[in-house]
Amino acid sequence: FFFVYFLCVVADMSSVAQTLFIWMDLALKGVAMMRVKAHQRRVCKAVKSKDADLSFCYEKLQKVSRSFAGVIMALNDQVRDAICIFYLVLRGLDTIEDDMSVPLDVKVPELLAFYEKLDQPGWKIDGIGEADERELLENFDAVIRSYAKLPAHLQEPIADICRKMGEGMAKSVQREASEVVQTIEEYEMYCHYVAGLVGHGLSRIFAASGLENPSIGTELDVANSMGLFLQKVNIIRDYLEDIVEEPPRMFWPKEIWGKFSDDFHAFKKPEHREQAVKCLNAMVNDALKHIPDCMTYMSKLKDPSVFQFCAIPQVMAIATLAKLYNNEQVFMGVVKISKGLACQLMMDCGNMCSLLKQFHRFMTDLLTSAQQVEPDAKIITKLQELLECNAALQKSEKEKLNALRASNSSLSFFLLTYCAGIVASAIQGLKASIFPAVEIPAAKPVVAEAAACQ
Repeated sequence: FFFVYFLCVVADMSSVAQTLFIWMDLALKGVAMMRVKAHQRRVCKAVKSKDADLSFCYEKLQKVSRSFAGVIMALNDQVRDAICIFYLVLRGLDTIEDDMSVPLDVKVPELLAFYEKLDQPGWKIDGIGEADERELLENFDAVIRSYAKLPAHLQEPIADICRKMGEGMAKSVQREASEVVQTIEEYEMYCHYVAGLVGHGLSRIFAASGLENPSIGTELDVANSMGLFLQKVNIIRDYLEDIVEEPPRMFWPKEIWGKFSDDFHAFKKPEHREQAVKCLNAMVNDALKHIPDCMTYMSKLKDPSVFQFCAIPQVMAIATLAKLYNNEQVFMGVVKISKGLACQLMMDCGNMCSLLKQFHRFMTDLLTSAQQVEPDAKIITKLQELLECNAALQKSEKEKLNALRASNSSLSFFLLTYCAGIVASAIQGLKASIFPAVEIPAAKPVVAEAAACQ
């Protein structure tokens, strides 16, 4: 493909080259999707053979998670089961919070006491949620049994985060019934309860497992900020899905949208589309402020599987944010990146250098769009600063890699020389054992022989 594409470019066959480029892109995305699916099947097959309850957890994980199933299954064995169960526990809690048909007098007590169910064998609940989420809660006893098999040091952060998140959700649903989110502070507090706390829990599990430094489990501000970044992208993307709920769910803060309209519902109407898109761009600009914290957190991780687990959602978030910017489709449907691109990103962010390159790629796309739409906007200055920081980090990472390669080269040369000496010595010893030295008698001096004859 690449060879033919190069020939087409040289021969100035631009249309053929463009077609080949599209085919190459599709082929790469297809290969990435197949690799991700194959890995998921291998994990599920291995789990099925050892534990029926855990097998249910992984099967349900693939059905209720749009993006996290693949990254969870790629984790190190030491934390994979704990993270899978952690996700399902929080998904069950989230299903109760999301079901607008559940009366508040039922929903609030369930949210507050949900963490206690983890220590109640056989507990499950019917009639809440839809489709796979409903099935998860109807068979939640399997999740509880799997949770009970985890070591105590991994159970503790799961139960604690579930408790804190339930308390935050209970406050939120009671507020939702009467008022909108007023300030950016309130907006970020909601994001903290539903996503920042997830970052806290994951960090504590990574530290407790021994895969990461204990400081990861205690320095939680950047973990919280990383969760806020992911949640803000989801909230921006889901405007229409949330606003058509009954009653409507309004997470965008009035501190931002109030600058563009007196009515948050008006954004979904075609006649208010221009102001809606301006508000959308302001929301994207607000989300960008969390990127430095994301990079700080990622730079502290040392386990490759944990790094990739954390990197993949970040890359998908920045890719989605680039697609959301100035996109009026947000007010007509749900904007998503393609599955092929998602799988391709999953396979190409295994270290800090590749992560920085991906962020640079999508932030550059954002900057290009912003320069065309809002030449004097603050978002341009922010993106330029982020790209400068990104370039500096990439340079630093390359220097680290070069130093490591140089160190490895010196070590390899030393080991090669040492091994060569050992081999030479072994060959010499072998030669001596096969061909033993023969002692040759000393020759008599000619002068001595002549004297003897006389």
